[in-house]
Amino acid sequence: MPQSNLSFDYKFGFSMPESHVYKSKKGLDEQVVKKISSIKKEPKWMTEFRLKSYKIFKDKPMPDFGADLSKINFKDIYYYIKPTDSQKNSWDDLPEEIKQTYDKIGVPEAEKKFLAGVSAQYESEVVYESIQKELTRQGVIFCDMDSGLRKYPEIVKKYFGTIISMYDNKFASLNSAVWSGGSFVYVPKGVRVTLPLQAYFRINAKNFGQFERTLIIAEEGSFVHYVEGCTAPIYTTSSLHSAVVEIIVSKGARVRYTTVQNWSKNVYNLVTKRARVYDKGVMEWVDCNLGSAVTMKYPSCYLVGDGARGEVLSIAYAGADQHQDAGAKMIHLAPNTSSRIISKSISGQGGRTSYRGLVQVNPAAKNSSVYVTCDALILDEASRSDTYPTMRVKNQEVDIQHEATVEKLGEEKLFYLASRGIKKSEAEGLLVNGFIDPVTKEIPLEYSIELNRLINLEMAGSVG
Repeated sequence: MPQSNLSFDYKFGFSMPESHVYKSKKGLDEQVVKKISSIKKEPKWMTEFRLKSYKIFKDKPMPDFGADLSKINFKDIYYYIKPTDSQKNSWDDLPEEIKQTYDKIGVPEAEKKFLAGVSAQYESEVVYESIQKELTRQGVIFCDMDSGLRKYPEIVKKYFGTIISMYDNKFASLNSAVWSGGSFVYVPKGVRVTLPLQAYFRINAKNFGQFERTLIIAEEGSFVHYVEGCTAPIYTTSSLHSAVVEIIVSKGARVRYTTVQNWSKNVYNLVTKRARVYDKGVMEWVDCNLGSAVTMKYPSCYLVGDGARGEVLSIAYAGADQHQDAGAKMIHLAPNTSSRIISKSISGQGGRTSYRGLVQVNPAAKNSSVYVTCDALILDEASRSDTYPTMRVKNQEVDIQHEATVEKLGEEKLFYLASRGIKKSEAEGLLVNGFIDPVTKEIPLEYSIELNRLINLEMAGSVG
């Protein structure tokens, strides 16, 4: 893939010299899978889980929908890189190149300001963790997935792979075979975590595949907000990011999962995210997608309990040489369930956005309600936006609303703002930020400011 001129604007596009204590050979076979499990000293059941998943991955076809994935070469990828010999609890103990990387993207400073806990993943491993003592006192567990498997094997074995099966899709199978890092969160009954937990995921190496695995369990009546940020350098070679996120929302619990990703344009971002929501539980996905060559991501809620509620608030921005194929899935399996999908997409400089959504209301889901709105903003004649909504409604006692709009940046609005003395570039930014406001207002202030700034950078020179 040619190197993008985004390198002048993309502040996370820097790279550090590669440094690691172990790096697998290129390509994937059973020996690589066994080696990953061996290095991590995993129990036998996890090794067997990985090997079975690898066999499924080999037989699974590539997706026959969405973006063009033909340039992915599974034989040209490093599937595991261990950057340090051990995980650190003190920032000062990290290798210098990793500290410099995370200093540049603000991990320590962000933690000091407002984070309850932070986890930083570099390549395949979580390299730094911190958590407030108050959370520990409340019984909240927030650690990397590898530590979760080691310290809480019974909980992990009970839930791991139960929301997203190794059979689900080719990239979920791949993740199940080679997963490393990610987050394990457990919130006990009735506990409300008042500040966000945050994870940073960073790719530094060339031709690298990052396959974090996240498992969040919110017990009855609990609440947690988990925020993840993602960045990578700009290389002329492609990298693969293929994560799996599984969430259990118990009776009366509420989970919010916010993603602000800004991958560089050499990354294929192919992610499976799913929550199972029980009686009167609430699951909220806030998904902001910038960067990457390709994104295919459809956060989903399986509403299995009476009165369960699911929401997806989504922003996608596609610039030159980008295809953002994003959306949501809502599966209503119980009565009195409700779902809301709000999707905002922006395409400029020849980029392409696609909304791909599925709403399914099963026969048992009477008295359920569905609201879907997908709005697209096209900044120039070279760009494109598509909508692929699917509705499967198998119960007549439901309330369904669906609306969609496609618009261009209005010349009349630009003229009005210009007549008030606002420069054209500033007016364009104001209109775009107003367009995405229903989603950005749901994001913590620090991230909504950064998101608006990043979109303004992406737009520079792209309109008109």
